[in-house]
Amino acid sequence: MARVAAFVPDLLFGSSVVTSLAAAGHDVALVSDPGEVDPGGADLLVLDLTADAEARIEAVKRGALGELPTLAFYSHVELEVRALAEQAGFALVVPRSRMAREGAALVARLVAE
Repeated sequence: MARVAAFVPDLLFGSSVVTSLAAAGHDVALVSDPGEVDPGGADLLVLDLTADAEARIEAVKRGALGELPTLAFYSHVELEVRALAEQAGFALVVPRSRMAREGAALVARLVAE
């Protein structure tokens, strides 16, 4: 399966993301800075945009975005965050609730593309 770098500072939700992706066979590593992800060490970046979205988007743009597909999730009430992430070129931007329900399937879809 995929090697996934995940930037999810919320410990409870991060644990849920890691557990669901690992259960689907993905190798998941939590990262402390989304801009420092090594594209050679991961197939995909999962990025939490529920806080500090603009700074996180900029960190990824300065880092590996051009080489690494990014699956980002945001609070469903912050549609402007979705628009910013899509404009930045992220592969897929979904509400946090969809990430919770379909995270493993979304990762599998992006890795297969």
